[in-house]
Order: sequence, then C-alpha cells, then structure tokens
Amino acid sequence: MSWWKRKDPSLSAPTADDKEKTVKTEGLWLKCDSCSEIIWKKDLDKSLNTCVKCGFHFRIDAPERLDLIFDDAKWDEHDKSLTSTDPLHFTDSKPYKERLAGMRKLTSRNDALIAASGLIHGRKTQVCAMDLRFVGGSMGSVVGEKITRAIERCLVDRSPLVVISASGGARMQEGAISLMQMAKISSALMKLDEAAIPYISVLTDPTTGGVTASFAMLGDLNIAEPGALIGFAGPRVIEQTIRQKLPPGFQRSEFLLTHGFLDAVVKRQDMKDYFSKSFDFFLGPVQ
Repeated sequence: MSWWKRKDPSLSAPTADDKEKTVKTEGLWLKCDSCSEIIWKKDLDKSLNTCVKCGFHFRIDAPERLDLIFDDAKWDEHDKSLTSTDPLHFTDSKPYKERLAGMRKLTSRNDALIAASGLIHGRKTQVCAMDLRFVGGSMGSVVGEKITRAIERCLVDRSPLVVISASGGARMQEGAISLMQMAKISSALMKLDEAAIPYISVLTDPTTGGVTASFAMLGDLNIAEPGALIGFAGPRVIEQTIRQKLPPGFQRSEFLLTHGFLDAVVKRQDMKDYFSKSFDFFLGPVQ
C-alpha cells in the first residue's frame, strides 16, 4: 500500500498560490474560419472582428453593430420591453415559453432585434439590428412590431432607416403570426417610400428565409457584408427542386452582386461612411 503514498514533498498537489501564477490563455486567440490564420483577440477587436489576413468577417451581435455605426457609440434603444407571447402553445424539443426564457437569460434581451436611434455623421437615423443569438435571429411578432414602429418614427421626423439583418427566417413557433410580419413590414415600407425617406437594407451572414423574402430585399439600397450567406431556401432543397447542380458560392454576397441582387458589397470598416454618403445623396448634406 506504500506504493500509493507520495513521499516526495516537491510532487505535492499545486496550492492556491500556484494556481494564481498560471497564465490564462483561453479565448485570447481565435482561428479564422476562412484562411485558418491564428489571430490575437486584441488584433481582431481593432480590425472590427475581421481577419487581418484574408478579410473574413466574423459574426458579431447587435449591440456591437450599433456601437460601430453610431457616432461615439451612443444610441437610444426603443421598445425594449416588448416580448413575444406563446399564441400557439407551441412545443418542439421544449415548450416555446421555456425557449424564450432561456434566450432572454442568455442574451439579456427580450427578443431578436434592437431598435435604436442616434447620429451617423451628425444625421439622426433609425437603425434596427437583428441578433442571431436569440432563436437564430428569427422573425416573430416582436421583430415585426419593432421594425414597424421604427418606420413610424422615421415618418414623424423624416429620419432615414437602416435595417441590419442576421436571421434564419420566420419563427416557426409563432406560425402564421410570424409570416404576417412580412406583409406588415412591407406595407409600412411602402409608406416610407411614398414619403421619399430612404431605407438601406444590410444583409449579413446569414440572411435567409422569410426575412430575405420580405424587408431585407426591399431597400432603396440593398447591401451586404463580404462573404455573407444570403438566400431563401437551402442549396440542397433548391438542387432537388430544379434538378441541377448549383455553381459554387451561389448564395454568397459576391455572387449575388454579380447577378444583380445587391447594389454593393461593403466592408464593415466602410459601412458607416457608406451610410452617410448614401443619405447625403438621397436627402442632401446635414444642415
């Protein structure tokens, strides 16, 4: 039994002081999903979460996007208290109410979109940014209501609108109610068009399903980040439907730009200036 007893004190278990001396490196380095470059987290933050080698755009959440867009990262949030109900008493792998509660705890948000206002190079602008972390950025009743209310604010003070999409589409747990948001937002955007107030739609990775089929493609300008996945159905479904092999990268933003579905592909670093120049074109310089 003496075999199992440690006699050498130098081989004793590490003390609390030893643990404090250990350098923590977890999360300090990230690997690019495109070129496999190992990037220091601080360098990634400086480059606005784009790869310093190949320019790959990492996904970022809605608050980060708003901080990048608005002057001095200052913005006011609207309709923060709106929450989805469970009109269908839906249950898949878990009840919808439990899923919503889990998402709220995870993201500290009530739903998948932040509606905010602030200044972009001195011009007041309404911006709606979707958050992919909340049920895949899916469009439910709250997302539709927040965008519609943002449009109504634009009509009151004639401020332009930006909607940044990052979504898997309509939220199936709300059934037809989620699909109704497509028509609801589209009809509100028609009022914006009649009032000659510009709307820029930004498609990020990914933008799919009912979001692509409605407001994401209805902008006066439809732009996207480099390499963003954009489409309605998945490639396998399309191939089975048309019985043809699809070209490589056909649902990426560069392919869509080449074939006329987008007006521009804009790097994240240039996005704010692009908004400002576009609004100057539509509305004239800021007075």
